[in-house]
Amino acid sequence: MLLADDQAMVRAGFRMILESEPDIAVVGEAENGEQAVAATRRLRPDVVLMDIQMPGEDGLHATRRITQQPELVSRVVILTTFERDEYVFDALRSGASGFLLKNAPPEELVHAVRVVAAGDALLAPSVTRRIIEQFADRPVKPELGTALESLTQREREVLVLLARGNSNAELAAELFVTEGTIKTHVSSLLAKLGLRDRVQAVVLATRADSSPPARSRVSVLRQRCNHRRSAPRGSADSPCWR
Repeated sequence: MLLADDQAMVRAGFRMILESEPDIAVVGEAENGEQAVAATRRLRPDVVLMDIQMPGEDGLHATRRITQQPELVSRVVILTTFERDEYVFDALRSGASGFLLKNAPPEELVHAVRVVAAGDALLAPSVTRRIIEQFADRPVKPELGTALESLTQREREVLVLLARGNSNAELAAELFVTEGTIKTHVSSLLAKLGLRDRVQAVVLATRADSSPPARSRVSVLRQRCNHRRSAPRGSADSPCWR
C-alpha cells in the first residue's frame, strides 16, 4: 500500500502500525497529491491511504486522477475529519472506496486497509450518517427508477442491505448465502447501475429512498427485509430468503 500525507510523522506512525501486520506491506510514501499519483502509477499499490489536505495538489484531485485511469486498479481510502465532511462528498464523487477518520484507533486503520484491499468499500458509521443527511434531499435523476427496475429481486435486497454499510461476510450471514454469491450479486448490481463501488451504492440507495418514484421500489423492500427477522426462515413472509 501507499501512504500519502504531507506530515512525515503521520506517515511514520501509519507505517509502524500497518507494517506490524504480516499481511500488509507499505511500498511507498508521498507528501502531496502529485507524488501520490506518480507513485501509484509506478508502484501499483492495492490501496492508497490518502490525506485530503496537502500542499500543491490535494488529495481530492489526486484521488480523481487515480480512479479515472482504467489501467490503475489501486483503491483509495480517504483520511478525513468531522469538520470537513464536504470533502468526503467530493471524494465520493471522485471514486474513493473508503473514508477513515484521523482519530480512529489503530485497529480500525488496519481493518479499513484489509476491507478495501479485498474489494469492499468502507464508511465510518458517523460518515455514513452524514452522507445520508447530505444526499437525502437532493433531486434524483428520472432514470434512477428505470435503473432500479433492471435489478433482480435478490439484487434489490442486496442493495438495501448495502445501504447499511455491511461487509460481504455480514451480507452473506444476513441472507444465508455464501460470500461468493454476495460478490456476484454486488458486481452485477454495480454494473447495471453504472456504479464504481459500494460507497456509491450507499448513496444511490439513500437517494432512491427519498425519491417518490423510487421509494416504492426500495423503501418497501427495506420494510420486507426488516420484517423477515420476525418471520420463520423460508416462510412466505420472508422474501429476502428466496
